[in-house]
Amino acid sequence: MNIAEEFLLPALEVKSIEDEKRDSVRIANICAAKSVADAVRTSLGPRGMDKMIQAADGEVTITNHGATILKQMSVIHPTARMLVELSKAQDIEAGDGTTSVVVMAGALLDAAEKALDIGIHPTTISDSFQRAAAHAMQVLEEMSTPVDLENEEELIELASTSLNPKVVSQNSNGLLKLALKAVKQIIDPESPDNVNLNMIKLVKKLGETVEESELIDGALIEQKSMGHGGPSRIEKAKIGLIEFQFSPTKSDIENQVVINDRRELNRAEKKYVIDLCKQIQNAGCNVLLIQKS
Repeated sequence: MNIAEEFLLPALEVKSIEDEKRDSVRIANICAAKSVADAVRTSLGPRGMDKMIQAADGEVTITNHGATILKQMSVIHPTARMLVELSKAQDIEAGDGTTSVVVMAGALLDAAEKALDIGIHPTTISDSFQRAAAHAMQVLEEMSTPVDLENEEELIELASTSLNPKVVSQNSNGLLKLALKAVKQIIDPESPDNVNLNMIKLVKKLGETVEESELIDGALIEQKSMGHGGPSRIEKAKIGLIEFQFSPTKSDIENQVVINDRRELNRAEKKYVIDLCKQIQNAGCNVLLIQKS
């Protein structure tokens, strides 16, 4: 063995070990992400099955909604967590397709794994995916048709594709009309493509059927009335928001107070509260929301 071979062989061995380690990590990441896609694959499509998930506290959830399923799962692997976040982002951005996007990502990773096995460089695979995505967007743009926001029947038909696979699909007719009415009320005519769904709050209550669901044009406060027979619904409310403490304030510094007459102190505290009440009454406020006390 000459000097060149003596120094070259160890270098080749080190490079081979590094390549194997890099490839094994890459394959482990792909497998972790694919396992997440496999977990929700059977819930996709019109023949998809619901998943029954039991949380640590015993609460049982039955759903085929991808984002909900993945939210209930304890996913630790960083790459697998990326698919969970992908499903969440899809839910926020589009409100549907949370399962499809994860299954599609799993299929792309499977194709990438096969391409790596035959020696294609990861950069080449990534660039190819980018070009394919751009072409897919072009095809989808050509296939798309404009939607008339005033055509209620067409909008209900479009929305039904999201609700039909759900457990409540038998009550879809009423729920679809409620959902459509709620969304149309928060659409900004100047930017109809940008809808803030956080303006719609879903409140679930036990004891009624799905048919009893209703849309409330206003704010729903889940609090009991302050007194027996108090109002449960207020129209044209003038709302007051109070961030400070309504009861008499306490000093933040250490001091000593000498009280000669306890009744005088009670009168002073009572006068403080009464003065606040008069100011609220004079402002015409009929709904008061207090942060403290």
